[in-house]
Amino acid sequence: MNLPKVAVVILNWNGRKFLEQFLPFLTKSSYGNMELILADNASTDDSLSFMSRLYPDVRIIQNAKNEGFAQGYNLALRQVEADYYVLLNSDVEVVSGWLEPMVALMEGNKEVGACQPKLRAYDARDNFEYAGACGGWIDSLGYPFSRGRVFDVCEQDLGQYEDAVPCFWATGAALMIRSELYHKVGGLDPYFFAHQEEIDLCWRIQRAGYLVFSVPQSVVYHVGGGTLPRGNTMKVYLNFRNNLIMLAKNLPFSQAIIKIPIRFGLDALAAWKGVFEGNGGYYIAIAKAHIHFFKWVIVGKKHKGVKGGKGKKLSGYYNGCVIWDYFIRKKRTFTEIVKMN
Repeated sequence: MNLPKVAVVILNWNGRKFLEQFLPFLTKSSYGNMELILADNASTDDSLSFMSRLYPDVRIIQNAKNEGFAQGYNLALRQVEADYYVLLNSDVEVVSGWLEPMVALMEGNKEVGACQPKLRAYDARDNFEYAGACGGWIDSLGYPFSRGRVFDVCEQDLGQYEDAVPCFWATGAALMIRSELYHKVGGLDPYFFAHQEEIDLCWRIQRAGYLVFSVPQSVVYHVGGGTLPRGNTMKVYLNFRNNLIMLAKNLPFSQAIIKIPIRFGLDALAAWKGVFEGNGGYYIAIAKAHIHFFKWVIVGKKHKGVKGGKGKKLSGYYNGCVIWDYFIRKKRTFTEIVKMN
């Protein structure tokens, strides 16, 4: 039996420490037709010399400058031929059989366009990890959360999410996608640079008529915050700006014209909350995000996404407000919130 080819592509920027720590696990992957590729975003550390010394058989793709997560992957993947891509963060520890369950799912169901493994926290190995836990969801106002993670509350993995099910978005830390589909829907939006670009991609995948799945039979461990730690003002700026752009790109106009102003109001509350807590940088980051969202609208929507999919029910969509559930109703876990839908 001919196994489909899987290209595991690590986007690296000054990540020598993580490469040294986690590549030994990746090279022990048991899947029989895997190509390991390092896409380097113009690192200034000794990442490339390290790779040439210790991993000379790993293919290197060098970008001329730091293009960010989105365009960095776009440029690299144009040079990669495989049946499936796996976009894998450098700060992820894999286990020997991590690829097989995801390949089996996608080979067995051609409607699945992308999927993710279960993400556990590297430093708290029984807990789900922030960046995607056991499959990403989104609420009616565009706030992302996950099976196993709501805002900063990451649940302990007690086997409560062991079924492979459709979700809204798959984590960018370990995203498997059909290579042809990646290019068909336009890849990652380069304007995003980093953060929530995988949610936008998965939204377009669903709009194109495909499913996104969580595959908990595959488990990886993610450090998280390796490039920009949570709370960093640049991360705050990118998350707020990109989330608004994502809504404007993917929502029908009749919904966007209502929901985006509501989001502006809620964002303003979050900004003033930062001020009252002594974090003026948080306020500035959100204000800058709003200004640059309008700049994106005025300059032109260069990456509109895909046509089609209208009227198709989106998987992993919560027709409620997770902000209300979490902060007012004090619901802290995924099952407490989603069962109310």
